Amino acid sequence: MFEHRSQPLLPLALWRQRLARSMLLAGAIIAVTLAIGVAGYHYLGRLAWIDALLDAAMILSGMGPMSPLTTVPGKLFATAYALFSGLIFIGSAGVLAAPWLHRLLHSLQAEPDDDAEG
Repeated sequence: MFEHRSQPLLPLALWRQRLARSMLLAGAIIAVTLAIGVAGYHYLGRLAWIDALLDAAMILSGMGPMSPLTTVPGKLFATAYALFSGLIFIGSAGVLAAPWLHRLLHSLQAEPDDDAEG
């Protein structure tokens, strides 16, 4: 997916395409995770759809739950979802940061142009 250090730096237009793909992948990961949370809070936590969406979004963003859960399956789901959401948040941040960090490190290791020496 990324060019080797012996290869030239990727042109800016192609790098922007790579960045857009990373943003789409991170968005898709977050959307699927949010859908899992909404379904779990609705079916296991017995919350209304809007409250399930709110709780899933708040947990996924690291803010914390809004609605009190009264069912044991709902509480167990909330525990697992909170741990899972933390890992997804870190993972999606890595997916977003990878093109930026790779370009920075690749530019630091790139060979100087022959034209620039003269």
